[in-house]
Order: sequence, then C-alpha cells, then structure tokens
Amino acid sequence: MTSDAAVVVRAERLTAFVTEIFTHTQCSREESQRIAHNLVEANLTGHDSHGVIRTGRYVDWLRSGVQLADQTITVLVDQPTLMLVDGQYGMGQTVGPQAAQLGIDRAHQHGLAIVALRKAGHLGRIGAFAERAAAEGLVSMHIVNVASSQLVAPFGSKDRRMGTNPYAFGVPRADGPPVVHDFATSIVAEGKTMVALHGGPAVPDNALVGPGGITGDPSVLYEIVPGQRPNSNGGPGALRAMGEHKGSGLSVMCELLAGALTGTGTAGPGDIRFANGMLSVYIDPKRLDIDNSFATTVTDYIDWFLDASALDPLDPVRLPGDVERERWADRTANGLHLPADLWDSIVNAATAAGMPETRIDVYR
Repeated sequence: MTSDAAVVVRAERLTAFVTEIFTHTQCSREESQRIAHNLVEANLTGHDSHGVIRTGRYVDWLRSGVQLADQTITVLVDQPTLMLVDGQYGMGQTVGPQAAQLGIDRAHQHGLAIVALRKAGHLGRIGAFAERAAAEGLVSMHIVNVASSQLVAPFGSKDRRMGTNPYAFGVPRADGPPVVHDFATSIVAEGKTMVALHGGPAVPDNALVGPGGITGDPSVLYEIVPGQRPNSNGGPGALRAMGEHKGSGLSVMCELLAGALTGTGTAGPGDIRFANGMLSVYIDPKRLDIDNSFATTVTDYIDWFLDASALDPLDPVRLPGDVERERWADRTANGLHLPADLWDSIVNAATAAGMPETRIDVYR
C-alpha cells in the first residue's frame, strides 16, 4: 500500500484504522471513533495540520498523561448566558463538543451564550465548532490558545512567545452552506510544518524564522533526533505570525482571552501544563433580527461579493469555507494522498499503542 511518494487511502478505511489505534489506548471505542472522525475530517477539508498527522502525538500524550481519556467537563461558573467549564485535560474531541453543546443549548434558550473552556486537550480543527453551531442556526466565534506552547515569534523578533492560536467564525445561511472562517494566527499552523517535514507540501518561504533569518525550512522548528519523533519545542527557530504586526497582535489577544481569562494559562512564562483554552460566543440571530432581514441581507451580500471580477478567470472569488468544501468533495471521491513518511508515522503510532501487527497488516 505504501510507496516512496504517497499512500492513497479512502477516508472510511483511514477512519477505521485510526479508530482501532485509539481503542488500544485508554480511550473507549466511542471516544476513539470521535477522535478518528475529527482527524480524518480535518484531512478531508484540507486542514492536514490538524488531521491524522496528530495520531502519534495523541498516543504519546495519552501514554504520558498529558491528555486523559473519556473525561467529562465540570461546570465551574453557571450563569444563564455565561459559563466557565473545565475540560479536565480530556481529549479535545470529547470535552470540546460537550462545551459547544452547552453553549448551543443556552443560546437557543437565551439568545446568547458565552462559554469559557479551560484545560482541554488538543481541540483539533476549530472550524468544526463553528460548523456545529451554524447547523443549529447560530452565529459563533471561537478564540483559542495553547498553554505552554511556545512556537511563534512576535513581530520583529525571533524568540518564541506565542502558540499558533486560531480563531474561527461561523455564520449560518438560509440558502446555502454556512460561511466558516478558521485560521491560525501564524503564517502556517505547526502541523503544516510537520506535514512538510514528512514530505508533504512545502510551507511559504517566509513562514519561519531561524538562526539565519526568515526561511521556509520547516526543520528549524524542530529538534530532530534519529529514532525519535521530531520535537517542536526544541528547534532553533520559530514560526512567524501572519500579517506582520496585525497577526502578532491577534495572537496576543488569544493568549489573554483564551488563556488568561479562562484560567488555562498562556504560552509562558513559567511551568504551565499543556492544554487548550477556548472562549466561544454563540448568538441566535433570530433574537436580533427584528426586521426579519438577516437571511436576505446575508444572501444579497454574498451574491454581490462573489460577483467580484476575478484576477484569474480560472480561479473565481470564493467565500471562506468554499475551498474546504471543494477539497472535501475531491478527497472523498479520490481518496486521501498521504506522504509515505506520514503513513509510516501512523503505523508507528499503532505499534506504540499496542495494536497487534496482525491487525496493523489489515490496513497496510
């Protein structure tokens, strides 16, 4: 099944493999399925940085106790429209949806909900939460940080002071798929440098800064020791913030709002346990739509927006989320093309999790 160039695998088969890997950790089968679906869906949308490349790292974190299996959120502050919930360092694919459902339910009840999620495991693709809310007819905004994660240099520096710190926004539409904008505040997410390191698409030539200055070499982010997983905490370089000073400032706000305000902790300083913090806002647009004009205004604006003349006639103007849907259709139909090194890392994760070789061979 493998080759020097790539492994082509159907999403269903890959989901089954990743599910089985996590059933050999402390995770229940239900949680294993959630993790696998979340990771594979990230690959289907083209967010490979949050896809199955995370499998080995998740297995390592479960084995070391960085993340814990099958946790349930604890509600620490419970007001009608304002909640603080603790993820108990549980897998993000479990505690993240629990917190999101709480926000969705309260927004339906009160028109507005703000949910501060603290101390969650890695939450995966944040746009999935915006999609979930939009499917319920809600507008949502999500701000995330990664406590103890020092990967990104502030504008004008080469020293690590921030995580990749994503934002996601979602707006439902009455006559089409939701508008979902999901982005890291670094030029590329850390996972994309890992994908590039494993033989995937190259990152932009200004995405990192190393000892020699601005570069596109992903290896400057990692301490690379033969026989060990590349360590993103040990490299001599850093990721760069997107949009120069503007992206750097957005990332700082993630540290303050998703990290400090939720009680998760920031990128530093000090000895802080790895976790995601997420501040989410859910709004029921019907509560504000006193003129009954929201859906029509959204449609009219989107039609006008998409009617803008394209610089390249073969590359039309798109809305946020359109590219992800195009990739989903293509990759669902034609399979996922995984770099051979990435496939090997998934197989290695299966071995590390204790999956029998006879079962691994089923998926080779």
